Amino acid sequence: MSDLQQQIADLSPERRKLLELLRRQQEQQGRARIRSLPRASGINMFPLSFAQQRLWFIDQFQPGTSAYNMVSALRLTGPLSEAALLRALNQIVARHETLRTTFVISHGHPVQSIAPALVIALPVTDLSGLPAADREATVQRHILAEARQPFDLAQGPLIRAALLRLHRAQDGQEHVLILTLHHIIADGWSQGVLIRELTTLYRAFAVGQTDAARLPELPIQYADFAYWQRDWLQGEVLERQIDYWRQQLADLPKLHLPTDHPRGAVQTITGGRHTHTLSPPLTSALHTLSQQEGATLFMTLLAAFQALLSRYSGQTDFAIGSGIASRNRAEIEGLIGFFVNTLVLRANLSDNPTFREALRRVRETTLAAYAHQDLPFEKLVEELQPERDLSSAPLFQVSFVLQNTPLPTIDVPPLTVEPLETEHITTKLDLSLSVVETTQGLRLRLQYNAELFDEPTIARMAAHFEQMLAGIVADPDCPIAALPLLRVDERQQMLVDWNATQQPYQALCFQQLFEAQAARTPDRIAVVYGSAALTYAELDRRANQLARYLQALGVGGCAQGEVHVGLSIERSLDLIVGMLGILKAGGAYVPLDPHYPQERLQFMIADAQIAVLVTQAHLAQTMTGHAALTVFLDEDWPAISRCSDRPPTVHALPDTIAYVIYTSGSTGRPKGVLVTHRGLGNIALLQRDTVGIHQQSRVLQFASFSFDSAVWEVCMALLHGATLVLAPEEALRPGPDLLHLLEAEAITVATLPPSALAVLPPAELPQLAQLLVAGEACSGDLVARWRVSASGRERRMFNGYGPTETTVCATLAALDGTQRIPPIGRPIANTRIYLLDRRGQPVPVGVPGE
Repeated sequence: MSDLQQQIADLSPERRKLLELLRRQQEQQGRARIRSLPRASGINMFPLSFAQQRLWFIDQFQPGTSAYNMVSALRLTGPLSEAALLRALNQIVARHETLRTTFVISHGHPVQSIAPALVIALPVTDLSGLPAADREATVQRHILAEARQPFDLAQGPLIRAALLRLHRAQDGQEHVLILTLHHIIADGWSQGVLIRELTTLYRAFAVGQTDAARLPELPIQYADFAYWQRDWLQGEVLERQIDYWRQQLADLPKLHLPTDHPRGAVQTITGGRHTHTLSPPLTSALHTLSQQEGATLFMTLLAAFQALLSRYSGQTDFAIGSGIASRNRAEIEGLIGFFVNTLVLRANLSDNPTFREALRRVRETTLAAYAHQDLPFEKLVEELQPERDLSSAPLFQVSFVLQNTPLPTIDVPPLTVEPLETEHITTKLDLSLSVVETTQGLRLRLQYNAELFDEPTIARMAAHFEQMLAGIVADPDCPIAALPLLRVDERQQMLVDWNATQQPYQALCFQQLFEAQAARTPDRIAVVYGSAALTYAELDRRANQLARYLQALGVGGCAQGEVHVGLSIERSLDLIVGMLGILKAGGAYVPLDPHYPQERLQFMIADAQIAVLVTQAHLAQTMTGHAALTVFLDEDWPAISRCSDRPPTVHALPDTIAYVIYTSGSTGRPKGVLVTHRGLGNIALLQRDTVGIHQQSRVLQFASFSFDSAVWEVCMALLHGATLVLAPEEALRPGPDLLHLLEAEAITVATLPPSALAVLPPAELPQLAQLLVAGEACSGDLVARWRVSASGRERRMFNGYGPTETTVCATLAALDGTQRIPPIGRPIANTRIYLLDRRGQPVPVGVPGE
């Protein structure tokens, strides 16, 4: 057995199958030779290739677009023969029919119309008189103008040349040559062919050597390929290709990367570019790993890029496009034309594979794709008919390519020629990564849609890719979800620096904080409900009396431990008295909305092991029988009022449970969250120093007492000497009722969900100085509408966020009206925030996490 036979025998069954597919494909291509078709003496008509047909249709829908203009610029330093340059260009036009091609309709179908001859001009613009400091910017403006000037596919020509003269002969000649072609007649490989032939021809013409400028005759022209492609790719050949791709791309989901800006209804082409170079040691290590795994460098980088996108998006199933030159026949290697094809490579990162396993999957996928690469992407889209979406490209939104297009040698001494990087960038995708190997290491170029991403975001992504690659070569058996993304300085910033929120605060129980405030402002109004009101001193005395009454029933005291006391009272002054009385007794209150269904109330009372229920007599039928002891705050008040109004002895500590809030839970089953006193003092610190609550504030009590937002509102008023304003349910209905309440009660501070704020009719509300939104996502439009009153007076506006478990609020952001998506802010004092992915890994800035 030969070495080759042994290598084939050692292949896995999947790879042997792929090898057989490739062999059959090569045999089929070998039998179907491309032949040069007869030409008439005048204009010749030929069918379009599949790729040309797609661009032609796009041009019909978007006439005048410059999205498919291909621009290259060369800096020419030294003595230049403009005549020889123009002659060389026109020699290439005469040599390649595609450069003389336009696209017209014949018998109802688009066709290639090839002119027998075409002479292009080389207009020269003299910039030598400009100040040196302005020349480069002017060059870029000229390049941009050329790039933006559309082509007329029916009239042509579809190639333009322009020459910029930067220095006169006496100053040392310098020029910039700008070549612009429409993509329908050329691709990236073609640009290399054009420059290589231009170099050869110019070198000969510049010294008058006409004979030396002869280039080998082209065996075929692009039109011959287009005719062959349509003749060959049909029947069984076409069906075999389509069947593979139809199966491979079935139920393909879109990739949803987090963006800095919202996606518009129609796809845009404004692009940006970021470059990042990997070190030579890392480049070498990637080559070594590829060889060890029997993979190409392309496969290794693709697998790593898939892993990066998965970590950014949270998806394990998506597709990446990859362009291939499709120059797999000797007769088309030297042609200028639109040959490039795109393969749709589906990622499979399910079950959190190791990188080594992910690379194996990529290797199998790419080999199978190569075996079916002859189906043009345009034909694939036509056959699969993905759901039409004008906002993004079909099938994939991100591409990856390892550049292997041969770079032409530019050697025309004494003229020095170097490619000029252009600032004009367009993109037809969200993101494209191209990698080229240089002597300094692998150079990454990320081209992105500048209307979706900001440059710093892409720069971070490139750095994260490098971090991930370093982790891969260090441990290929690491699961992709655990591969490192963050640099050391990022981890320090995100996990430590941004969480350095320590500030001194009063770690006391709520009732202690309230009592201290009542002592400072005994005669100020603490709470109002319609025409009824209580001062701080009156509220404190009533709460003391209730507390002593509850203690006599077994609530509080050092021996009993924490006692959960149900609180089910309609909106009234008694609601606040009940809350404070329970806390002063040393108990933990459990709000029970009397309007809840009986089944839910019964579950909460049993689950919280409520020993005592504080309610009202008219709710007796609803609540009686659900707890061992029931206190009617209205009917029992004569007995309660006989208790001392002095503060009772309380054994509660900061880490004692203050209240139990029931949330719906992720499954819909109520979930009781036990919250201690400790965080309430911290909330008071935030409200005073950040929100700016003071004794003159009038705070609306809007939230249901069954939600922790009510705790926020009560703290905001009663721990700062402000007035808490309660109102009946009907007065709090979002709309005219709530608006009237805000005006009538001269509310200065309100915390409202965005949904309630959105339905309030516009009004001046001159007293409303501070507005907080919480509980739901808030839109930028809503902030813009409410942050400034009709008369132009600005309000302080905040966006708060926090799970019930974190004592109401964990983050807060001051909103200035400029944010498209109002942020939830940074962690409040003495709070740490970690954003993690589904596997508990910290996510980078800009990447969704929990």
